[in-house]
Amino acid sequence: MAVLDPNEIMFRAFEPMVQHRFIMYIDNIPSFMVKNVKAPSFQDGTIKLDHMNSYRKIRGKREWQDMDMTLYSPVTPSGAQAVMEWARLGYESVTGRAGYSDFYKKDITLNILGPVGDIVGEWIIKGAYLTKGDFGQFDWTSADGIVEIGITVAMDFCILNY
Repeated sequence: MAVLDPNEIMFRAFEPMVQHRFIMYIDNIPSFMVKNVKAPSFQDGTIKLDHMNSYRKIRGKREWQDMDMTLYSPVTPSGAQAVMEWARLGYESVTGRAGYSDFYKKDITLNILGPVGDIVGEWIIKGAYLTKGDFGQFDWTSADGIVEIGITVAMDFCILNY
């Protein structure tokens, strides 16, 4: 008969991660502009194998899902300009020039912070590039609203360092 370990059944002190302790590093976009970000996620495909009168399933290719972010849009430095500088590396509307992937793909770092500012988790997002930009909304009737920029980032893959 197995003996219960007291460490498994008794309360143990723990500190949960909280949503507001993070910092994100993206080239040319200041970290203070990042209001919120969806953490990396993936979905594995499924391969069905025929076997007599039934199926077997095995894991297929892994696809990393796009990340949605909301940025504050400050007057200085211009949030819209920072996003458009990245977007123009992939496609320049004025000239019609499309860039090579090594121009517009970036590596992004998402650090999750502990209560004293220590880094307790680190995601490296490899080969990230913009797939969508939404530069907010302006409204004459809003006296206290702020302009926010919504972006969607696709990536090749992600690494969770710790």
